[in-house]
Amino acid sequence: MDTTDRNPSTTLSKDLTLQADQLYTRLAQLNQNLGKVVFGQEDVIEQVLITLLAGGHGLLVGAPGLAKTRLVENLGIVFGLQEKRIQCTPDLMPSDIIGAEVLEEDEDGRRSFRFIHGPVFSQLLMADEINRASPRTQSALLQAMQEHTVTVAGQSHKLPSPFHVLATQNPLEQEGTYPLPEAQLDRFLLEIYVGYPDREAEKQMLLATTGTSEPEAESILTSQELLAAQSLVREIPVGEDVLEGILTLVRNGRPEETEDDFVKQFVAWGPGPRASQALMMASKARCLLQGRLSPSLDDVIALAAPVLRHRIHLDFTARAEGITVSKIIKRLIAPLS
Repeated sequence: MDTTDRNPSTTLSKDLTLQADQLYTRLAQLNQNLGKVVFGQEDVIEQVLITLLAGGHGLLVGAPGLAKTRLVENLGIVFGLQEKRIQCTPDLMPSDIIGAEVLEEDEDGRRSFRFIHGPVFSQLLMADEINRASPRTQSALLQAMQEHTVTVAGQSHKLPSPFHVLATQNPLEQEGTYPLPEAQLDRFLLEIYVGYPDREAEKQMLLATTGTSEPEAESILTSQELLAAQSLVREIPVGEDVLEGILTLVRNGRPEETEDDFVKQFVAWGPGPRASQALMMASKARCLLQGRLSPSLDDVIALAAPVLRHRIHLDFTARAEGITVSKIIKRLIAPLS
């Protein structure tokens, strides 16, 4: 592992270096294990692992049949997490996710309410096709994703730890769907684009999934070890150049603060402080995942798109002229390259 620190003023303890080295070995094994069951999605796997290591939630966007559901299921296995799945539909109710109180009567005829936990009470929650749920139901996840708590009938109920939401979204079919509100999009650490595998990966997938048996993932870490890894990520030092790069990148994406006339003209509103936090945590996680002990500007550049593309919204002029969020992000990261 490369233990060179890019900030000379920061010293790394031997204990931190040893922990990071051990974690890197386990993560490499975990990454290889996932690669046996999900083919041709190396970047997607990396970004999902970054999401979990950073303690966040992920939104997987891609066409049907690209192993999004399979990936989440196997993540539960390799991390030893209790995993539950919600199939989002227009008739799904908030109580179907968070649970509800039921009235019960005991043997003496006394009545009382008892709270029945919904599927949100899990360590890894998969919300499949989240944009098919109604806005009322989507909002049921807002408190859970931010505070890891749900409130029913005035009573707060703590969610398990760790708690992560991995939601999927089909970008092709828009009939019968409801766009996610900005407040909920902002709660996703990364928006992860899931594309088609290349020819060789698809060939391996065909051979592995159409025979008499399919490869299966193995448990590599436990939920407690994941929590320890998340604590380690927070201890990773960040150099001044990376910190300033994150601040410059995010603040230049806000039309109120940037000096870039292109951004002022086409961006309706830009990324908030959560984007800065997401870039910082994700960069720390990525450097650990790649065997380094300090993030660089290369990490910030690599993660700019998944962190920012759901946090930048264009105005009508941009849409009319064919300006995309991707073009805005490329313009923002150009000074860092």
